Amino acid sequence: MLLEDYRNERLRKLEEIRARGIDPYPAKSHRTAKISEIVDHFDEKQGQEVSIVGRIVAIRSFGKLVFLKLRDYTGEVQVFMKAVSEAGPEGMFGAKEIKLLDIGDFVEATGLVDKSQTGEISVFCNFVRLLTKSIRPLPEKFTNKEERYRRRYVDMNVNPEVRERLVRRSKFWQATRDFMNKHGFIEINIPVLEHTTGGADAEPFVTHMNALDEDFFLRISHELPLKRLLGGGFEKVYDIGPRFRNEGVDDEHLPEHIAFEAYAAYENYEDGMKFYEEMMKYVCMQTWGTLKFSVGGFEIDLDCEWPRYKYADLLRDKYGVDVFNPDREQLIKILKENGVESDFDMTTPHLIDHVWKLIRKTSAGPYWVIEEPLSLSPLAKKSVDNPLVTERFHPVIAGTEMGNGFSELNDPLDQLERFQEQQAARDAGDAEAQMLDMDFVEMLEYGMPPACGWGNSERNFWLLEGVPGREAVPFPTMKSKDD
Repeated sequence: MLLEDYRNERLRKLEEIRARGIDPYPAKSHRTAKISEIVDHFDEKQGQEVSIVGRIVAIRSFGKLVFLKLRDYTGEVQVFMKAVSEAGPEGMFGAKEIKLLDIGDFVEATGLVDKSQTGEISVFCNFVRLLTKSIRPLPEKFTNKEERYRRRYVDMNVNPEVRERLVRRSKFWQATRDFMNKHGFIEINIPVLEHTTGGADAEPFVTHMNALDEDFFLRISHELPLKRLLGGGFEKVYDIGPRFRNEGVDDEHLPEHIAFEAYAAYENYEDGMKFYEEMMKYVCMQTWGTLKFSVGGFEIDLDCEWPRYKYADLLRDKYGVDVFNPDREQLIKILKENGVESDFDMTTPHLIDHVWKLIRKTSAGPYWVIEEPLSLSPLAKKSVDNPLVTERFHPVIAGTEMGNGFSELNDPLDQLERFQEQQAARDAGDAEAQMLDMDFVEMLEYGMPPACGWGNSERNFWLLEGVPGREAVPFPTMKSKDD
């Protein structure tokens, strides 16, 4: 049968149900027990009357006997029905009326908990109550990637591991919150709409606010508003929420994703590395229960003290690149020899960053890469020992940068100069260069304490879960398509 035929048959049943005076979509249900409570605590529940609810995932009818498999969020259980001569309560369905129900319908079953003759835990009842009549049948298999992403609600029913992954995603962020809260941080939600966006090298989305008749940017980072809070007297703040970067979609990048940023006054990048290494280990244990992962061909063990390597040393030792006196032709040659396809019409710092990514992608880690050049870190404080580099740190795990932190720049004149350099690059055509934010400079002129900042996105979850980004979010952005 075609989908249209199935749908028409279910519409016919829906009409018959309504003709009997039954509401196929009642608002009220009467659950007294979750299915997992019956299955996991059968000895306690045996002989008790319970009311369970859920979706029908299987129907077997043998004359006067009917077996339903019912699924709620917590599990599955069998509902055993036996035909009886007396009429059931108004609006209820017995074994004789079971033909009006279909796989996919939501029902309520009230009866005694016991085991069938085959030893299967069951709820024994004579009638069930319809809660929702489904019009479209769920497919037995659902493997087409595009269809799975477009109809995630179907995907979660047919492929329950997708829903289980989203539960772990929730645990990932809850563990992050728990860790930060235990260490005295305060979560403060900051605006998504900004007049001037910054805090990262990324092209923003633009929208228009009718009330003010002005264009706004969707934030690309949480950074600058959170640091304004430090200037306002907070000492430990963080935010978890969406950010938006108008870039391509691949296994490690989604234009809309959830990110976390935190800032601690009177701390520097040395403090940050210790703290966030501890946080990442805590989050992993709470989410997956292990510090050992097999990801993308890498065998990763986070249960160690992560070593530290200087950015300039890594590029010099691997490719002979001097990041302080870069040779554009050398950089382009390295990229071409390693199969990087581009017109290479980019700034020299971006070329350096692309060469660094060649190293990063082959690194199992975990390790910290520290002291990025000043040209790549417009918001980080210069190193006291070497003014050509910054007090910046990245954890590298399984070929990916799993976060970004640094001692925050709080010299307003230095910050203004770096903003002006970034704005000049932006005016020259670099859409990812940062914007000149004079309000932020003004905040620094009033004074912001020394601080360490940190940020990571849900890409950490995708990576350690071992799936691309679109597999790990509930509703990935797709090009619109009408069916």
